[in-house]
Amino acid sequence: MSVNAVGTTRRGRGARKAQRQKRDITMLPALKRGIPLMEPMEQSRVEQIDAASMDILEDVGVVFRDPIALEDWKEAGADVRGETVHLDRGLVRQLIKSIPSTFTYHARNPANNLRFGDDYSIFVPMTGAPYLRDLDDVRRNPTMEDLSNFHKLSHMLPAMHSSAHHIVEPYDHPISQRHLRITYSSMKYSDKTFMGMTTSPKNAEDVLEMCAILFGKDFMMSHPVVTGNCNGNSPLVWDETMLGAMRAFARYNQPVLCSPFVLGGANTPAGVAPTVAQLNAEALSALAYTQVVQKGTPAIYGHYLATVSMKSGAPMAGTPEISLMNIMIGQMARFYDVPWRTSNTLGGAKTFDAQAGYESASTMMAVLMSGANYIWHSAGWNEAGMHCSMAKFVVDAEQCAMGYRMAQGINWDGFDHAIQAVRDVGPGGHYLGHPHTLENFQQAFFMPEMFDNNSIEQWQADGSVEINERALQRVRALLDEYEEPKLDTAKNDELLDYIARREREIPAADALNQEL
Repeated sequence: MSVNAVGTTRRGRGARKAQRQKRDITMLPALKRGIPLMEPMEQSRVEQIDAASMDILEDVGVVFRDPIALEDWKEAGADVRGETVHLDRGLVRQLIKSIPSTFTYHARNPANNLRFGDDYSIFVPMTGAPYLRDLDDVRRNPTMEDLSNFHKLSHMLPAMHSSAHHIVEPYDHPISQRHLRITYSSMKYSDKTFMGMTTSPKNAEDVLEMCAILFGKDFMMSHPVVTGNCNGNSPLVWDETMLGAMRAFARYNQPVLCSPFVLGGANTPAGVAPTVAQLNAEALSALAYTQVVQKGTPAIYGHYLATVSMKSGAPMAGTPEISLMNIMIGQMARFYDVPWRTSNTLGGAKTFDAQAGYESASTMMAVLMSGANYIWHSAGWNEAGMHCSMAKFVVDAEQCAMGYRMAQGINWDGFDHAIQAVRDVGPGGHYLGHPHTLENFQQAFFMPEMFDNNSIEQWQADGSVEINERALQRVRALLDEYEEPKLDTAKNDELLDYIARREREIPAADALNQEL
C-alpha cells in the first residue's frame, strides 16, 4: 500500500475540512482596555519632559534633509536656518491639535474593521526580517512564498489584526520592484488591514495607488485603510526618503507612524528620562509636519526603541529601561491626545529559546500596561529583528491573545450566578460537574494550545515534544487548513495589471544582480 502525501486522499481532504470547521479563526475585535494604566510620572514630570522637548525643538532644532519640507516649514512660519528647522512650541502645539485621537481602520472585509486610538489597541506582526527560521527551523533567506505564508498565518491567527507588509524580505524579487508584490501578497492572502511600504516616496505612491484600486480613491480620502511607517534618524534628523513617503500618505489622508529610531545610549543620552525627552522632540516634529502637509490627516506617535549593550554595541530587548520608556512614552502621547505605536514581543535570542520567551514576555507586559494603540512587531521577532521565526510567530500570537484577555480586565457578568454555585457545592465539594462550570468552563479561563500543562508522564507518552516543535507542527497544520479570502475578480485583475505595468517601468535587472 502506497503512502500518500497529506491532503491527496479523500480521507485527508475530509479531515482537513472537519478541522477547519472546528478551528475558529475569527479575528478578535480591537482590544478595548479594561485595566488601569501604569503612569509612574507625576504631572510635573510629564510637564518637565514636555518642556525639555520643546526647548530642544526651539534651541537645537531638527534637521529636515528635504527641500520640499524646508519650504513647507517656511510657509508654516517656522524658523528655518539651512536644513535645520527651529520649531516654536506654540506652533507645534497648534499643529498637533488637528491630529485625530481616534479613527477606524477599514479592511476589505468590513467584519475586520478596527476601532483605533484612546482605549483601543491592535496587534500587528513583525516586519523587515532579512532572514527567517523556516518549517525545518533552518535560518535562511526568505522568498515570496515564505512571505505569503506569513500573510496566511496572520489571516488565521485571531489575535493578529493586520497582515503587515514585508514580514520577511522576499529575496527572489528585485529590490526596486519588491514593494509591488509585497503589497499584493498583503492584500490577497488576508482580508485584514495591512501596512504600506515607505522605502521611497515613489514606492509609497505605488502602494497608495494599489490601495485606491482595492478600496476606491474617494473612499480612501475619508477612511483609513493602510498604515505607513516613517523612521527618523536619531538624533534629530528626518531625511528626504522618509519625508517624501510621509507626504504621500498624508495626501491620501492615510495614517503614518512618525517613528524615531532610538538606540538608547548610542544615538540618545545615556539615561531613561533624557532619552524620552529627545525621542519626544523627534516624534513631535514629524507629527507636526504631517499637519503642515494636510491638516487633520491621521498620524501616530511612533518609535522603535532599544537600548545598546555597552559591551558589544548590539541592541538589546526586554530590558527594564525599555519597559520604563514605553510607559513614559504612553503618558506623553496621552498628554498630547494622540494615538501611539510601540514594539512588542521583541527578542535578541538566536533561536526560539528561554531568552526569547523571557524578553518577549517582559516587553509585552510593559506594552499592555502602557496603553499603546498600535502594537507592532507582535509576532515572530527574534535575533534583534534579523529573523522571523515561524515557530515563534504562532506562539507570540497566542501570547497576544492571552495578553488581550488580561488587558480586557475583570468580567463581572454572571457574578451572582457563580456565587450561587458556592452555596450549592458547599464545604469540601467540587465544581467540576456543577451546571455553572459546565456552562462557563470554556470561556472562564484561557486555555493555551501551545503550552503543555499535562503531567510529565503524559508529556513523555506524547513524545516529549518541546514548544519549538509543537509550534512548527501548528504552523504546518494552519497552512494546510488555510482557505484564501478571495479578492474581487475585477479588482484582482486591475491590481495585477498595475503591477505588470510598473514592473515594466521600473528597472529590475541591475538591482537584482547587485543583490545576488
